Amino acid sequence: MNTNRARGALGRYGEKVAARRLTDVGLRILERNWRCGRTGEIDIVARDGEVLVVCEVKTRRAGPFEHPMAAVTPRKAERLRALAEQWIHAHGGAPPGGVRIDLVGVLLPRRGAPVVEHVRGVA
Repeated sequence: MNTNRARGALGRYGEKVAARRLTDVGLRILERNWRCGRTGEIDIVARDGEVLVVCEVKTRRAGPFEHPMAAVTPRKAERLRALAEQWIHAHGGAPPGGVRIDLVGVLLPRRGAPVVEHVRGVA
């Protein structure tokens, strides 16, 4: 399997694990993999009560790689804010509770269950 397909499969698996975690803690998934032209993609759009949650998912295999939570740089956070604005515009306006940007890191150990870390309000 080529590395792009393997990376895509890893990312899709991580997003599935992340979506399950978010629903387990009471969020309602509205959309997955929402694309906006050349601006990019929102991995998961959800509602947490009255708050719209734009969620970035980062999945990594265990090893000497950067921790998934280190992946949201200031530039990435700015892009996520812009995508959130575009999603709101395309879907009829801001929710009463405002918008929050969350990050879900999924770390896949060599053996055992994925380790999932959900950080609220990263940007």
